[in-house]
Amino acid sequence: MREQRSQDRLEPFARPARHICAAFGADPDSLEPAEGDGTWRSGSVVLRPVADQLESTWVARALHSVDIPDVRIARPLRATDGRQIIGGWVAYRDIAAEPGEVRRPRLDEVVLTSVKLHRALTGIPRPEFLRRRAGAWARADRMAWGEEDAELAEGAGGRWFEILAASARPVTLPDQLVHGDLYRSLRWVDGAGPVVLDFRPFYRPAEWATALVVVDAIAEGEAGVGLAQGWAHLPEWSQMLLRAMLFRLATHALDPDSGPSALDGLRSAAGIVSELV
Repeated sequence: MREQRSQDRLEPFARPARHICAAFGADPDSLEPAEGDGTWRSGSVVLRPVADQLESTWVARALHSVDIPDVRIARPLRATDGRQIIGGWVAYRDIAAEPGEVRRPRLDEVVLTSVKLHRALTGIPRPEFLRRRAGAWARADRMAWGEEDAELAEGAGGRWFEILAASARPVTLPDQLVHGDLYRSLRWVDGAGPVVLDFRPFYRPAEWATALVVVDAIAEGEAGVGLAQGWAHLPEWSQMLLRAMLFRLATHALDPDSGPSALDGLRSAAGIVSELV
């Protein structure tokens, strides 16, 4: 699932130009596609297209002073001229090049990392650009919280969205800066703990972002109802799971790049969430 891009943004799988690679110290002749989302890797340097330059710059500044024990946030590399964005691209250091073995974490470790991360993000003001976003993810977010209506194709997740939306209730948790795709953005190196590689800013309750980690793990077949039940002590948990599920269903239905295989996992997750709300 990827954020929709306007016509003046980079195409999803464009290759970074040679001068961009050189600016970040990457070898253009050794570039390889990385994660299927327009990301490229050259040695230890990962290059990613910037969907929104204002957003990327704001995130880098907002997270610069965030310090979390045992959790690292990957900072953008600076190019040879000091800039963090060159020609619509940003670069990060690949933690797989660090000493230690990259490993798959336990799922409870991932959820706990979300709790720690969002505790540290409390108090960061809401960026103005969030109010202007209009891509699939932004629209799905508003739909999940009842702030926008849209017709969703039944066969693309719309039917489950309609069923679950009937159980939505008002929540009293405060909104704050959160990561809207943490499950896919974490990497672990033995002895060094988790690293957040990419930050997708949203402004919702911290518990929602943590519930989103749980929903994503279930949708990808890595967890079941036990993971969802194991964090039920978090405030308004059932509603947070519900809103997270609605967000993912709407994102899938609105994003033209979403595939049918992802929907199978979302349906399984929706069935579990429906039993908990």
